[in-house]
Amino acid sequence: MLKKINWKGILTAFVWLLSLSGLIFLMSFIEVEKASQKCKNLKVILPGRNNFIERNEVDKILMEASGTLVGRDLRDINIHSLENSLKSNPFIEFAKVYADMDGIVHVEIKQRLPILRIINRANVQFYVDENGLKMPLSENFTANVLVANGLIDEDFSGKVETLNTKLAKDLYRMAQFIKADTLWDNQIEQIYVDTKGDIEMVPRVGDHKIIFGDADSLQTKFRNLLIFYKKAMPKVGWDTYKTINLKYANQVVCDKNNLNATKLIIDTVTTVSDSTTVLNQESTKN
Repeated sequence: MLKKINWKGILTAFVWLLSLSGLIFLMSFIEVEKASQKCKNLKVILPGRNNFIERNEVDKILMEASGTLVGRDLRDINIHSLENSLKSNPFIEFAKVYADMDGIVHVEIKQRLPILRIINRANVQFYVDENGLKMPLSENFTANVLVANGLIDEDFSGKVETLNTKLAKDLYRMAQFIKADTLWDNQIEQIYVDTKGDIEMVPRVGDHKIIFGDADSLQTKFRNLLIFYKKAMPKVGWDTYKTINLKYANQVVCDKNNLNATKLIIDTVTTVSDSTTVLNQESTKN
C-alpha cells in the first residue's frame, strides 16, 4: 500500500532551506561589504561620570595595539586584538569592539567597580572590586568606598589578582555585606584590624568602636548590633560606650567610657534584606 506524500512537511522543509540559504547569502554579502569598507570614525562608550580611565587613555591603548584606525580598511583591523589589549588594562572589566556597515568602529567598555580600599601594614594601597579582585588606585579618580587598614598582610603586585589571605577575604565579605545594606553603608565609615587580628568597625554616628572579630556569622552579628542600636542607644545615648563587642554568640558586650562593663543578652529577630526595614517597622510599632 502506497503511503500518502506529506506535502506540508516537504513545503516546510523547503521554506526553512530557502530561509537558511538567504541568511547565508546575506551574511556573505555583509562580510564582502565590510571587507571593502574603510573605518570612518571611532566611537568609545565609557558609562558613568566617574572614570578610572579616560577617553584619551583608551585611544592610546588602541593606537599602541593597532595604530591609527580611521581611514584603514575594516578587514585590516584585528577586532579581537583590540579587545584583548583593552582587557589587559587593570581598570577595565569588560571590553567589546565591533564595526558596523557604516564604517564606524564601536568600543564599549565596562570599568571595574571597587567596594573596598585596603591599606596594608606596609602602607601599600589598593582597591578590591565587587568580584573580589585586587586592582590599583587611579590618578584620575578616587572612589568613595569603605577603607580598611591596620594589621593587614595582604600584598599587592600592581596587577589584577585574587585575594590570598583569609583576613582579606573576610574584609571583602564584610564590605559586600555593608554595601548591600542601606543602613550599614551609611553608618560604617572605616574598618580596622587590631594587633589581635580582630576586625573593628568605626561608625559615623557615635563615639565608640565596634569589635567584630572575624567575618563568620556576618548576618547574626549585624542583626545583634541593630537590636542594640535600636533598644539601648536611645536610652543611654550614643557616647555612653567606648566599645561594642559582637564576637560572642547572641551577646553584645559593651564597655562604658567610665570603665564599667555591661553585658546584654540579645534576642534574635526575623532576618530581613535591609536593616532600614527593621528600623521602620519598629518605629511604626512605637
